[in-house]
Amino acid sequence: MSQPSAASKVHNFSAGPAILPQSVLAKAADAIHDFGGLGLSILEISHRSKPFVAVMDEALELSKELLGFGDDYAAMFLQGGASTQFFQVPANLLTETGTGHYLDTGTWSAKAIKESKKYGTTNVVASSKADNYKYIPKDYAVPTEGDYFHLTSNNTIFGTQIHDFPETSVPLVADMSSDIFSREIPTDRFGLIYAGAQKNMGPAGATLVIVRKDMVGQAKRDNPSMVDYHNHIEAGSMFNTPPCFAVYVSLLTMQWVKEQGGVAAMEKRNDEKAAALYAEIDRNPLFFGQVATEDRSKMNACFELHDQGHQAAFDKICKASGLDGLPGHRSVGGYRASIYNALELGSVQLLIDAMQELEQARG
Repeated sequence: MSQPSAASKVHNFSAGPAILPQSVLAKAADAIHDFGGLGLSILEISHRSKPFVAVMDEALELSKELLGFGDDYAAMFLQGGASTQFFQVPANLLTETGTGHYLDTGTWSAKAIKESKKYGTTNVVASSKADNYKYIPKDYAVPTEGDYFHLTSNNTIFGTQIHDFPETSVPLVADMSSDIFSREIPTDRFGLIYAGAQKNMGPAGATLVIVRKDMVGQAKRDNPSMVDYHNHIEAGSMFNTPPCFAVYVSLLTMQWVKEQGGVAAMEKRNDEKAAALYAEIDRNPLFFGQVATEDRSKMNACFELHDQGHQAAFDKICKASGLDGLPGHRSVGGYRASIYNALELGSVQLLIDAMQELEQARG
């Protein structure tokens, strides 16, 4: 498979669907033509066939291994993205007399709160909405009773991230769609995590859910069959036809993470990229960060120009350098550099070079 030349290489800063390792893309492309020497494409083999069952089984186990979850947790590959988990979590975990606690830190947590209210008592512990989600709330009483405490670990739109997860006897539930496998987490505090694959794990179409087994079905609600976690766990994520290609590419990506040294190595790599980029944002007089410094995301760096009159010039420099996917979310504006696991430090350096080039021309 031919690779793009250095001159034509595009550096993908998109927030999602997002960058994947080049070696993963090459293996996935080969599997589209011939999966495992079967003479069949990964797109057309039966999900019940032994080769694909082996893919699913390895993907489920590797997801837990990389994050450090033990045998008391079950993993599932589902569909519907994180948005489906906004209601599937309370449907399975929120009891009739219990409470689902939520920390409101952005658009996606707000949507999760909306869905939870349809199932039972939902308590918004704290919110930064009034300040356009520019920080992670900190001065709040951590719940000590309740069914779960829901957090969004990284806020893709606003560029904030929870760096220290609260300690409480209430099990944490976390939407980790945009920072899963990017850092080590205190697994013993979590009752459930979920993540859409398309930001840091694989292509769109698959959703990973890892849940503590003793919490499955604690709501004792008569859910539709497709909503009930128990059915998916019992069927090995084959309760209905799974998104086979998305699961396969997610497996390839997790294998790549393991080959690179695991989540600890990813964290070191991501810390280095984020530190370099934020140092330039703070140093360069033409730019400024959008959110509280202590809450800056190491996955999505959001920043702006002091003078919007420089935007056309900066966009032109970025395009000439092959920097793609930098415009901020439409609700925030500015720029957003998504620096997920697969993005190389060299790509971040090119963005830094572009910022310095603008400074030399307009500063």
